[in-house]
Amino acid sequence: MLFLFIQPCHPQHAKSVPPGDEWQHEIKFDGFRVQIHKSGNEVELYSRSGSRFSNRFPRLVGVLRELPVRSAIIDGEIVASDAEGMPDFWRLFLRSAKPVELHVWAFDLLALNRKDLRKVSLEARQVRLQALVSRFDCPVLLHSKAFDDGEALLRVAEKHGLEGVVSKRRDAPYRSGAYRGWRKVKTQTWREANKERWRLFERGR
Repeated sequence: MLFLFIQPCHPQHAKSVPPGDEWQHEIKFDGFRVQIHKSGNEVELYSRSGSRFSNRFPRLVGVLRELPVRSAIIDGEIVASDAEGMPDFWRLFLRSAKPVELHVWAFDLLALNRKDLRKVSLEARQVRLQALVSRFDCPVLLHSKAFDDGEALLRVAEKHGLEGVVSKRRDAPYRSGAYRGWRKVKTQTWREANKERWRLFERGR
């Protein structure tokens, strides 16, 4: 299973945050979706379409080799930050971007020490992921925290110009492809600041 790309779970676009205790909510960061595969001292990065990212982000590969596990598959987002620490999507394309400006926000754990975790609940996967990120204790790899109040989180995202919110069912297994158990809401602030990208997104739906 290691080094074999797993088709990511894709949240479905929604106009509002779903209500109910069965949902948890996370910030949607504006970056590159990444799937991290670690086996022994080897690390491979994949884009959301399965292309290899390792040559593009060699410094991240070097850091992630030190993850304190025999093997793991992590789902996350590579995000570049500006001088104020805010996500800056276009900085990801600059070869001059400094290593300290790049982070991986980890939001799911698909396998750990050769055990496939995709059939267990999101909450159970999150517990293992948070423990792994805390044990690693490296600013390059950050855990994407989940919140109970999705509407409040969306207001915070709107205020700070973040991309939006992803809502996920707590009891859900990990499912490749489009999945209604994951839903995303874009902020108006982000849509206004990224009109051309948003038009392309709408056209491709």
